[in-house]
Amino acid sequence: MKKSVLLMFTLLAMCLTAQAQKFALIDMEYILKNIPAYEEANTQLEQASRQWQAEVDKLAQEAKTLYENYQNAGSKLTDAQRKQKEDQIVEKEKSAAELRRKYFGPEGELAKQRNELMRPIQDDIYNAVKQIATQQGYAAVIDRASASSIIFASPSIDISNEVLAKMGYSN
Repeated sequence: MKKSVLLMFTLLAMCLTAQAQKFALIDMEYILKNIPAYEEANTQLEQASRQWQAEVDKLAQEAKTLYENYQNAGSKLTDAQRKQKEDQIVEKEKSAAELRRKYFGPEGELAKQRNELMRPIQDDIYNAVKQIATQQGYAAVIDRASASSIIFASPSIDISNEVLAKMGYSN
């Protein structure tokens, strides 16, 4: 009797764990392409990046000009004048490097602005995916764009259009 109850319990446990889990895919690149706010954010970031790059390039060009002038007049300068010119060149190059780091470094203005503009969009996508996954019982939702090991996936498990619809965008 105990063996048959234990056997039935074991079979029941195996049946419950053997149920197939549901998976879905999304294509983040496709989703982002269909969100106008994402395109606007990218445009703003590109404009800021071009403006900041122009400032950095201007300082770098000034340093280059100082260096070329130094090279041309190097033999005519006294040791004190040579030292002063070298210091000016080094200071200008440092300024350009600091400005580049300020704008484009890991904690720079571009990274801050990207985070500020993109975070709400990413959060909206995450919330839509989470709601769909919860409602439809998906165990996992995988981003096709970042999962390089996916060789083939059936289009029937791609929920990208559902995510866009949930966010209020029609494709």
